[in-house]
Amino acid sequence: MNRQAQSAVLFLLGASLLHAGTTDLYLRYVKAGLRPLLLAAGAVLIATALATAWYERRATNRKKSTAPPTPASPHPEPRVSWLLVLPLLALILVAPPALGSYSATRTGTSLQEPLAYPALPATGPLRLSVVDYAGRAVYDDGRTLTGRRIQLTGFLALDRDGTPYLVRMALNCCAADAQPVKVGLTGRIPPVLQPDTWLEITGTYTPHRVKDPVNDGPIPFIEVTAARPVPTPKDPYDETWNT
Repeated sequence: MNRQAQSAVLFLLGASLLHAGTTDLYLRYVKAGLRPLLLAAGAVLIATALATAWYERRATNRKKSTAPPTPASPHPEPRVSWLLVLPLLALILVAPPALGSYSATRTGTSLQEPLAYPALPATGPLRLSVVDYAGRAVYDDGRTLTGRRIQLTGFLALDRDGTPYLVRMALNCCAADAQPVKVGLTGRIPPVLQPDTWLEITGTYTPHRVKDPVNDGPIPFIEVTAARPVPTPKDPYDETWNT
């Protein structure tokens, strides 16, 4: 590709990053805290593209004004190089789905022992993340959960034997390193279970737990008393590990 074409691709890449960073699309790729860096990278790429096009145009005009006329001998660049633009257009036009049950059932639960347990409100239902509930249930033996009404939100995944899990993909940096944390469901489970359906679960702590068949990691359970479908959240990933 010539310099003008390179600057065009750079401009499109920068515009794609700005588009993702100014909408919720970036949450499908990276954690929320990286938004400023994403916007900065897009601005730098656009500035680089404009500078490249300007310098290339100046150099072309200088050559035309100083060089003697010569017979034309064009060497066109291969058109296949413009296929590089397709991923950029896909980034702008197509919002990829977040990782779901397919990834969760093929990857072992990645529960990590928390460094500390933040204080919980003394009354009312506990609205916890899947990661927070699982950590307290496994590594704190549910001491802060016993006797409390708990609400969790996540998507459904079914094990090979049909065991339903409420899952949230937890990430450290970006979707490429997202790993599932699973909570088994027992009690008043909905009669029809569709993988990747997002649910808000209300229930109580139960000491029952099993080992993940993929990696033998611990999977705690929750005793479900009510469940209702909810829309996919704006940020489908759990960033508890980053707080």
